[in-house]
Amino acid sequence: MPTTKQRRQTARRRLERQLARRAEQARRRRIRTQIIGAVLGVLAVGGGTWLVAAKVHNSPANPAAQPSASATPTSSTPAAAPIPTATFAKNKRAAAKTSGPCRYAETGQTVASPYTKDVGLPPDPASTPKAAGSLALTTNQGAVTVRLDPARAPCTVQSFDYLAGKKFFDGTYCHRLTTSPTLAVLQCGDPSGTGQGGPTYQIKDEGLKGATYKRGTVAMANSGPNTNGSQFFLVYRDSQLPPNYSPIGTITAGLDVLDKIAKAGTDNSGGTGDGKPVLGVTIQTARIA
Repeated sequence: MPTTKQRRQTARRRLERQLARRAEQARRRRIRTQIIGAVLGVLAVGGGTWLVAAKVHNSPANPAAQPSASATPTSSTPAAAPIPTATFAKNKRAAAKTSGPCRYAETGQTVASPYTKDVGLPPDPASTPKAAGSLALTTNQGAVTVRLDPARAPCTVQSFDYLAGKKFFDGTYCHRLTTSPTLAVLQCGDPSGTGQGGPTYQIKDEGLKGATYKRGTVAMANSGPNTNGSQFFLVYRDSQLPPNYSPIGTITAGLDVLDKIAKAGTDNSGGTGDGKPVLGVTIQTARIA
């Protein structure tokens, strides 16, 4: 039989092994905790970046199609929310491009997306289009007329002509209103009403040199350079923005309608002055006159 001394030695060795196992388990838990913390930190940063972009281009998602957007948009910059490609399956057809000066380019998003509306690609004549005209918006809050500027943004104006002819904007919801001292815009043109939608093609930037965003300006929202789609914003008070958003025209009638919408404010309870308009705004028809 083992002696008392031997039993004590055996017990001591058993205890030492238990303590060693517990120390190893504690070390592994610390490592797992550090790894999980690092991963969550990365996800938080990535998610925060997406939220900023979405809140802001084509945020006024991407104003379309999350202006931005695009440099990374800030919470005070209207931008279209970028379409999150992880949400969509790729279109089976190869992304196409027109061959004229406008070079409209498909985004490759599937027609079945809940955010996009596929109406094909606009025509792209051999020479830069110069068609003039006005965009007549009939909304449930009143009528707004925009004198388009094809001299400054010929490809974008032609796209608006094309989309209006396809009744692309009819029945769409103006999803964003900003009421801050430096940014005062109503953002519209998203067929999904989420700030993440648009057509299945993009338009290059135009007319950015010297661009300003005074009361009555209409410009494109985006989620980065050359990511314009269908989302646009209407400026109802002089706003401070970098020249990153293609101006496409000037409001000639209906600023009183925008003032009424702005006065009612947004649904944002946080008081940031950036949210959905309290007076729901639906574009009933959009036509080129």
